[in-house]
Amino acid sequence: MSIVVAIDGPAGSGKSSVSRAAARALGFAYLDTGAAYRALAWSGLDRGIPLADPAAAAAAFEGFDYSIGTDPDDTTVRVGAVDVTEAIREPRVTEVVSLVARVPEVRARLVELFRGIIATTTRPGIIVEGRDITTVVAPDAAVRILLTADEQVRMGRRSAELSGVSAETTARQLASRDAQDSRVVDFMNAADGVTTVDSTDLDFDQTVAAVVALVRDTTRVETPTD
Repeated sequence: MSIVVAIDGPAGSGKSSVSRAAARALGFAYLDTGAAYRALAWSGLDRGIPLADPAAAAAAFEGFDYSIGTDPDDTTVRVGAVDVTEAIREPRVTEVVSLVARVPEVRARLVELFRGIIATTTRPGIIVEGRDITTVVAPDAAVRILLTADEQVRMGRRSAELSGVSAETTARQLASRDAQDSRVVDFMNAADGVTTVDSTDLDFDQTVAAVVALVRDTTRVETPTD
């Protein structure tokens, strides 16, 4: 059975980039659960579905043909035959993804989707990251981590990732996303048995090393060599 590593955290905490790099270092698969919510939001926009209506947002799941690569070096996201890997990161999607993520029916169906992906991985382990991974998606994961950082640091990191977007806009979007999602799930506080990794004073490589070390110490898995 593959080792499951669950990582939660707020926007701008580095969940995706750190999780991907840690998976690569460990020889694990990698699953970005947030991409599914973004893909569903993209699909809803593409089909003209009024996502502000929870019932309509839930209905957007019908006919939603979603797939994602779990190789940390190939995380292509597709809706049907369309490659939406880049499109789901557009500001118009970011602005509405919380409308989809707040709907309980959507979350329940995506949780089952995520669990199916986890169960079918062929690698020694899989790192799964998102908002409610340690408590809902994979509460029995071998390693459960809350990756966080000071709010100003998170805003600075997110701003650096987004070209053509002002720091003020980035800060507003990050705060809004956290506020919207916090109504549905607590991703700011570590649940019982969850280890907090605070990257406020760590650079990227140090944060990845901290996650890899925690996984190795907990599971005794060996890091692959070249």
